[in-house]
Amino acid sequence: MRALLIGVALAFIGLFLLLPLFVVFTEALRHGVLPYLAAIREPDAVSALLLSLKIVAIVVPINVTFGIFAAWTIAKFRFPGRSVLVSLIDLPFAVSPVISGLVYVLLLGSRGVLGPLLQDWDIQIIFALPGMVLATLFVTFPFVARELIALMEQQGNDEEYAARTLGAGGLQIFLRVTLPNIKWALLYGALLSAARALGEFGAVSVVSGHVRGYTNTLPLQVEILYNEYQFQAAFAVASLLALFALVTLVLKTVLEHRFGRELKTH
Repeated sequence: MRALLIGVALAFIGLFLLLPLFVVFTEALRHGVLPYLAAIREPDAVSALLLSLKIVAIVVPINVTFGIFAAWTIAKFRFPGRSVLVSLIDLPFAVSPVISGLVYVLLLGSRGVLGPLLQDWDIQIIFALPGMVLATLFVTFPFVARELIALMEQQGNDEEYAARTLGAGGLQIFLRVTLPNIKWALLYGALLSAARALGEFGAVSVVSGHVRGYTNTLPLQVEILYNEYQFQAAFAVASLLALFALVTLVLKTVLEHRFGRELKTH
């Protein structure tokens, strides 16, 4: 039975993880290294890469800030509506990203509820960077909060109470007691948030407008190239996402190891 379960697990990993990675890199390098480098240096591909990284750079700090505040509030206090707040944090896990993008279009688009007001103020959100950031935020904001809530509830408030009795202020308690205790979970949640933001397709696809060179992220650029039958270029750009995924996997493993050691010490 042990051999059977191990065999099934290895077969599953090989079929759904290793084989797709092999296909991506094989197709990306099918015509050699020079065409591969030309495809990823193409101006639209570079623009898509920079836009994706810019969205990640905006979204992750916001998610970290929100995650800390939300986890602190939920784990350290009891108040009416606490369970509702937890459910709202989990909402993006239950809602299709395409639906969330559509909601933003209906709310902030030119014909949306707030569209005329935004046009009067000459503010463009949909089919521009702000809309893509909002859509990405919606699908990524639970990751940091969910990692921190469970850990902070498990740790309790004893150390904070002790620091308070010794005369520490609120900021000192957070910086010297709470933050060191949650640092690995915080990094882990930020890593998951960054990976999700970089690979997001559905919500961003709805609000981006697919303007080549301006509002195309890496996943959207892969779709465009593939639909135009530029298969080698599509796989070359996709290989960048695969490389990011592999790096994320390595960092995730390291953080899980450190996170697990931290939990054992507590």
